[in-house]
Amino acid sequence: MALRFALMIDPLAADETPSDLASTFTSVDPAAPALTVGELSTQRGDGIFESIGVVDGHSQEVEAHLERLAHSAELCDLPAPNIAQWRAAVAIAAAESGPGEGVVKLILSRGIEHGPTPTAWATAAAAADFTAPRTDGIRVVTLDRGYAIDAPARAPWLLLGAKTLSYAVNMAALREAHRRGSDDAIFLSSDGFVLEAPTASLILRRGDTFVTPAPNGGILHGTTQLSLFEHLAQRGFETVYETIPLDDLRRADAAWLVSSVRLAAPIVELDGAALAVDAEFTASLNDYLLSPRD
Repeated sequence: MALRFALMIDPLAADETPSDLASTFTSVDPAAPALTVGELSTQRGDGIFESIGVVDGHSQEVEAHLERLAHSAELCDLPAPNIAQWRAAVAIAAAESGPGEGVVKLILSRGIEHGPTPTAWATAAAAADFTAPRTDGIRVVTLDRGYAIDAPARAPWLLLGAKTLSYAVNMAALREAHRRGSDDAIFLSSDGFVLEAPTASLILRRGDTFVTPAPNGGILHGTTQLSLFEHLAQRGFETVYETIPLDDLRRADAAWLVSSVRLAAPIVELDGAALAVDAEFTASLNDYLLSPRD
């Protein structure tokens, strides 16, 4: 995913109202060096991010992403982002993402070690071609994440509900899934409850009810899942949040991994066992997700 655009952001205080937002942005060559060697995002993964899908220059679900960015900042003791500033940065980057599907990424780092201010930037890139996973589906394995469902309440310093830059475990889980002959993974709590995928949320179907794991289990509250639940409710379906045992996922009528860029990928196989797929219904979900959404 080659970067097409990069924008450095001079972070404003959350309540600051500058006369000229443009003066807080600096466009930089996306292929050139832009961070110092003391940057804590690269040294320690100490920061947060959001990935926003873009369709023909229109950024999707921007407000939901900015709300989650602010939530992650609060969990990580980072300065609250100035939402107007970040909204403007998204608009600038989205305009540079090119035709078709793209992705805008927002990054807020703690900054330089012992430095006075955070570091922030936005990038734009063309999205990969996800036609195959959307239409043919994905094979998934379950992996133990190593903590119980109540870990977030007992150990908030684990930052389990924040979208941090520390994705080494997530990437290791994807590599393990590939080693097992699958495309993706779903994390389980150590006491056997379904959580989320390394880079996606889970939605399963039971009849006319759509279920996703309750976010109090230390998972990231997915913006795409939230949008799909609104869409499904408008279509007359029931949507619920539950603590989901693994056996409930195995018995589901259908299941999807959903995310801002890949969108809705139906699960065709779970731990080697086939799952039913409704291709027409999945196509309707992706048609909705590709339509302009604010």
